Amino acid sequence: MGAIIRPLRADERGAWESLWRGYQTFYKVALGDEVSATTWARLHDPVEPMHGLGAEINGKLVGIVHYIFHRSCWTVGDYCYLQDLFVDPHARGEGVGRALIEAVYEKAREQGAARVYWLTHETNSDAMALYDKVAQRSGFIQYRHIL
Repeated sequence: MGAIIRPLRADERGAWESLWRGYQTFYKVALGDEVSATTWARLHDPVEPMHGLGAEINGKLVGIVHYIFHRSCWTVGDYCYLQDLFVDPHARGEGVGRALIEAVYEKAREQGAARVYWLTHETNSDAMALYDKVAQRSGFIQYRHIL
């Protein structure tokens, strides 16, 4: 049975948080409770440009994706930043990651976005094997300054 991709429901914070923590563990970060609570609230606030989808298999949430719409100086249509994508390790290889990405593409089309883009760590070779099939590498390198 394939995954059902749908908006995250307000009653499944626990399941979301488990996947959210798995994502943080993968990237070796630990975001505080305030950040997670704020993120969850933003995902359910209709005036926020931040959105979340879940992948469900047999009634269980097995994947999440967060995406954000924002303006660009390069296009008339907004950009869609696919910020976080995580699939439970037990559900990997079942097409869940691809389905979540495709769902974000569809949401971006519906909003008139000009582009969907995302970042991944250079060592995330498993994910890049999928990403190379569903998108093009831009060649850009990210720089950041933490405030």
